[in-house]
Amino acid sequence: MANFNITYEEVFELLHHSCTTISADALELMNAALAKETRPEALAMLQTMVENVSQAGLQDKPVCQSPGLPTVYIRFGDNGELGGLTRFLPQALVECTKRGFIRPSIVHPLTRYNPGDSSGAGIPNFEYQYRPGQEYMEVIASAKGCGAELANISVILTPATLGVNYVGLKKLVLETVVKGGGIPCPPSAIGIGIGGQMDISAKLSREAISTRDWRDTHPDPLFADLEQELLANINALGIGPAGIGGDTTCLAVKIGYAATHTAICPVTINFHCWVARRFGVRFYPDGRREHLFQGGVQNV
Repeated sequence: MANFNITYEEVFELLHHSCTTISADALELMNAALAKETRPEALAMLQTMVENVSQAGLQDKPVCQSPGLPTVYIRFGDNGELGGLTRFLPQALVECTKRGFIRPSIVHPLTRYNPGDSSGAGIPNFEYQYRPGQEYMEVIASAKGCGAELANISVILTPATLGVNYVGLKKLVLETVVKGGGIPCPPSAIGIGIGGQMDISAKLSREAISTRDWRDTHPDPLFADLEQELLANINALGIGPAGIGGDTTCLAVKIGYAATHTAICPVTINFHCWVARRFGVRFYPDGRREHLFQGGVQNV
């Protein structure tokens, strides 16, 4: 079993940095939206959002007051050594909260008791994915804002309601975006999980928007075309940044899918606000670190 030489200090700094900035792909899309925005009020809002990111980095402060809820995706091969990560990430989450980089917002679901340090049952949420033959261990940590969760939906479509050319699916997405309005802090990115059963479509929707580069193209042409069509139609709605009107309502649409039963087509629509707090690293046995969202390969 490989020893990836992961240290607590490394994990803490990765989490710390993700709290005080947004991932490079999201920032690039925000700047692109800023460059083409035609409505003055929307332009001013986008400028404020981008300046907020800059100031958070300069002052070493959280980029957003909402801490989100952390999910950690760990993708490993035959040589994966997970002990350090599963110990260090919960510790780093508590330490970042104590230092003021994360607001303590994790509570018991019923009693609402707040321990005050971002700890609790199932926090952070770990998703383990075994990939035979993969030499590196890939870790993606994403703290997705929970205000955006208020606009999410899960629906079980049927072949009939899915419709010809997926018109039922497309209508569902647009209606959900319209109903959400400014609630998910647009410009948002949207993850759509399709297939499996309801629990699978929900996981797929979160994984798609949390782990994919928001600038990428789906490898399946069917879903690549659908992502682009939905993105264009969502932005044509004119909801705009913060819901005040404008050309950019959505930065990206990302679809994850799985096979399903012949009688159903589960769909989950999952909003992610423009604040993309995440880091991704590939740890290699020889000590290299490949950063997925910030770029670059480091030798340590």
